Amino acid sequence: MAKRDIVMPQMGESITNGTITKWHKQPGDEVEIDEILLEISTDKVESEIPSPFKGRVEEVLFPEGDTIDVGIKIAVIEDDLSVPFSGGSSSDSAPAEKKEGPAASAPKKEEAPAPAAAQESAPETSQSSGSTRRFYTPLVKNLAKKHGVELSELESIQGSGAGGRVNKEDFMNYLENRSGAPAQSASSSTSSAASSPAPAASVPTGGVASVTATGERIETIPMDNMRKAIARNMVESKKVSPHVNSIDEIDLTNLVRFREGFKHEFKKQEGFSLTYTHFILYALVQALKEYPMVNASIDGDNIIVKKDINLGCAVAVPGMGLVVPVIRNADSLNITGIARKINELATKARNKKLSMEELSGGTFTFTNVGSFGTLMATPVILQPQVGIFAAGVIKKRPVITADDAIAVRHMMYGTHTYDHRLVDGELGGRFLEAVKQNLQNMDPKSLF
Repeated sequence: MAKRDIVMPQMGESITNGTITKWHKQPGDEVEIDEILLEISTDKVESEIPSPFKGRVEEVLFPEGDTIDVGIKIAVIEDDLSVPFSGGSSSDSAPAEKKEGPAASAPKKEEAPAPAAAQESAPETSQSSGSTRRFYTPLVKNLAKKHGVELSELESIQGSGAGGRVNKEDFMNYLENRSGAPAQSASSSTSSAASSPAPAASVPTGGVASVTATGERIETIPMDNMRKAIARNMVESKKVSPHVNSIDEIDLTNLVRFREGFKHEFKKQEGFSLTYTHFILYALVQALKEYPMVNASIDGDNIIVKKDINLGCAVAVPGMGLVVPVIRNADSLNITGIARKINELATKARNKKLSMEELSGGTFTFTNVGSFGTLMATPVILQPQVGIFAAGVIKKRPVITADDAIAVRHMMYGTHTYDHRLVDGELGGRFLEAVKQNLQNMDPKSLF
C-alpha cells in the first residue's frame, strides 16, 4: 500500500488558505475515489473536496475549524491506486503498484504525520512509550505558550478532536478546571501571581480594551468561516493597497426614461428584468478598454496588464455575505450578453451553485450599493485587482443645467476606488470621467 498525501487545495486565484469545516472521513475509514473527504470554506465559497484516491484514511492532521495554507498536507491515505488530482499529491515519486500476498503487510518505518511545512508550528510531545506521538495545532501551541502550559502538561489533556487531537475547546476547558486555579500567562506565572484570584472580566490582549462593560446586555455570535475569511481579506487589502477614492455625480435621466419605456419588452424577450446595473457594467467595460492600466495588477515591482476584461460583480447572498462572480471576457459581449451573463451568475450565487472558476480571475469589480438605498460608498479593493467601482442610489434632485436653468434630474454618485501604488489621481479621475460620459451620452436604443 502506498501512502498518499492530501494537501490543502488551491481554491481560486488570490486564495492562500482554507478553513476545514467538516471531515467526512476519520482515521481508519475506507474511502472511494471521488467520495467526499472533507468540506473547506474560504471567503468566496464553501466546497466539498472529493478523495483523489481509493484506500484507507491513515491520518487526519488538522481538526475541524483550523485554517490551513494552500499546499500544506492535511491528511494521509493508504491506497493502491493513483489518479491525477489537484487537491492531493503523491508522497512517492512513482505510481504505486498493487501488492498481493504477505509482502503487502510488511511493517514500514513509522513516518511523522506532521506536514513538513508546518512542523515548526505543530510540535510533538515526548514519546514516553516509544510508540505514541501527539501533535498540536498552531492555535493550541500558541494558547499553551500564552497561558504557561508546558508540553508535558499538554499530554495530560484528553482531546475530543479527530484521532484524540486536542482542540481549542479542549484546551480552554482544561484551563478552566486546571487544579481549581485560573489560567496564567507565561510572562506572569510566578508563585504570587499563581495564587491571585482571576479577574471577573477577560484580560485585554495586546493593550486592546474590552468591548463590553460590566452589566451590559449583549449577545455573542461566533463568526462563520466565510465571514472570518472575508474579514481577514479585507484587512489584508487595506494593508497592501493604499486606497484612494474619486467620486462624481452622474446624470442618468436619459437612461431612466429609456428603461421605463423598454423594460417590459426586454423582460418579455429575455425572461428577466433590465436593470441599471447592466448599463453601468457596459459603461465600465468601455472605460477599461480606454484605460487598460486600470485593468491591471501588481506583482512585486512589475505591472501585469490584463488583456482580457473579466468583470466581477458583487452579489449579496443571504447567509453568505457578499460573493463576486466574474463575467469572463466581458469586452467581447454586447449589453444583452452582459445582462444575460450577470443574471445567470446572480441566480447561481443565490442558489449557492457557483463554481470556483466563476468566482476567480476577475480583473476589475463593480458593486451596486444603491440597491440598499445607499447614497455613496468607498469600497475595499478585491486583491489582486487595483480598482473597484461603486454605484449609489439613483435619486431625483434639482440640478443647474448648462443653460443655467434648474431642472429635476435622476442623479447617481459613482465612486472609483483605486490602488495608489499604480493608479494615481489623474488616471483614477480620467477613468471615472470616462464612465460618467459613457453613461450620460449613451444611446441605449442602439444597444438593443
